[in-house]
Amino acid sequence: MVSLRRGQASSADGGMTIFQHLAELRMRLVRSLLAVAAGSAVILIFYDSFLHFLTQPYRNICSARPDFNCNGGLYALGPIEGLASRMRIAGYGGLIIALPIIMWQLWKFIVPALNKQEKKYSIPFIVTSIVLFLAGSALAYWTLDKALEFLIAWSGEGVEQTYQISKYISLVAMMVLAFGAGFLVPVLIVFLQLVGVVTPQTLIKQWRYSIMGTFLIAAVITPSGDPVSMLALAVPMTMLFVIAILIGFIAQWRRKKRSPIGE
Repeated sequence: MVSLRRGQASSADGGMTIFQHLAELRMRLVRSLLAVAAGSAVILIFYDSFLHFLTQPYRNICSARPDFNCNGGLYALGPIEGLASRMRIAGYGGLIIALPIIMWQLWKFIVPALNKQEKKYSIPFIVTSIVLFLAGSALAYWTLDKALEFLIAWSGEGVEQTYQISKYISLVAMMVLAFGAGFLVPVLIVFLQLVGVVTPQTLIKQWRYSIMGTFLIAAVITPSGDPVSMLALAVPMTMLFVIAILIGFIAQWRRKKRSPIGE
């Protein structure tokens, strides 16, 4: 039971009270926000180099395809658009830079509620999630020039390609977030298998629907809507889905091996 006294709650079993949980959550949020702010400050300091890096795929396309009628430059159509875009890039970049710290703060917040077996999986889940998110982000950047080439080609002959800086940066950011989130789906599948919500046998039986669902998810979350990006996301997601099922089988085999005979 939890008793309330003078605005404070005390836990009968010695656990954290509701107010202590709220204080802990506030501390983790503050630390995460400070990490994002620090990452954003780094982006602002090296903004020109970072912007040059983001626009490199666009310049590559313009150099390789003179028929596309573009010069690789971005345009600000309002007096504050340049500043707003700079702050938007700093925010997105700061979030990505701070991702390991955010994941660590999240783990530190939920770890008291986990049992010993779940705690064992926590750090591998966090590390894997960060690595997969960064891999998805890198893939999004690598496919950006292919996506732009498709989109420009379908704009029509003679259409001048003049991009607002805010719209271009938003596209790049959404591509990175979509690919990063798509690469995290297999982590969720592994988690659902470990906690017993779904079995690898069920996933194998429903593999047609699973693959169809993977391609559907890729089509929905791909911001550019082009088939190049969709396939670039769907194919790795399908491969990771298969790996997630294999991990489920391995975990299932280990549980059976640890369980007493005849249980």
